[in-house]
Amino acid sequence: MAKKISVKARAAARKQRDKWKNKIWYTIRAPRTPWDFKKIGETLGESDEHILGRVYEMTQQEFNGDFTKMHVILRFRVHECVGQDALTTFIGHHHQTDHIRRQIRRYRGKVDDVVDVVSTDGYLVRLKPLIITQKRVQTSVKQAMRAKARDMIISFASKSTYAKIQTQILDGTLEEEIRKAVKPIYPVKSVAIRKSQLLQAGVVAGNGKTLDEIHSEEARSEAEIKAKKAAALATAMEGEEEEDVSTPSIIDAAEAMEPASEKAPAEKAPAEKHLSSPAEKAPAEEAAPSADYDSMKVAELKELLKAAGKPVSGKKADLIARLNE
Repeated sequence: MAKKISVKARAAARKQRDKWKNKIWYTIRAPRTPWDFKKIGETLGESDEHILGRVYEMTQQEFNGDFTKMHVILRFRVHECVGQDALTTFIGHHHQTDHIRRQIRRYRGKVDDVVDVVSTDGYLVRLKPLIITQKRVQTSVKQAMRAKARDMIISFASKSTYAKIQTQILDGTLEEEIRKAVKPIYPVKSVAIRKSQLLQAGVVAGNGKTLDEIHSEEARSEAEIKAKKAAALATAMEGEEEEDVSTPSIIDAAEAMEPASEKAPAEKAPAEKHLSSPAEKAPAEEAAPSADYDSMKVAELKELLKAAGKPVSGKKADLIARLNE
């Protein structure tokens, strides 16, 4: 026997709101420094409290269009909401595991390390470099390469801000500096910062464009794109309207350029037969003086010109003038 639903339960079910209708779209933006609040994605949320703390991941190819870095995953955490803009902090990156496995082969050497560095603006960052040698190497050589790479990374971070560390990790500058440092010890196959992780935040930089300036630039760029699309669409429409008039077909152009002497005799014979008697004139010659050429279509005018043995190229006004000759 089915259970009876109370009146209060029914009323509560009717009053229950659809949570999806209350959600709004938030625009996820990269940090102000050094990415100038770049738009990187969107997310749904009921309020700012539901958005704060979310971690957004994307590939570096999606971030800056570099196809060679499609295996690099970037991570951003939302720390503030301004209107419908979710501002983020770059909290690190990592290489996909299958890509790292493809770099390591049986007859190659692997040198990896974990280095904690502090930037000039107080950010504590953990970096994990990975060096692949061309052949197997002894443990003593690995230790020398590891120590050289560690000293180079610590020296670089002690003179750089967190924004500079981000840019040089993503564009490969730091990896190239490590390669140059360890290359004299042993030939290197590849060098990568396979993972970075923000352990502690520091002083937030205040330089760079403001959010209002970014909004105005985006609105201006969208308006320019819309104007270009409208202009391109108008040009395409005009081209379609004038195509039948100003652009003759390949067959028509070939027939117009063909000399009269090269035409087939079968086309001449009926014309000479009809013109031999004064009472029987060609239909095109009889209709030409009395026809309303302005009301005819371009295709009809071309048919009349073909029958008269005249060129069929040109605009509609040229075709009418040629028929009236």
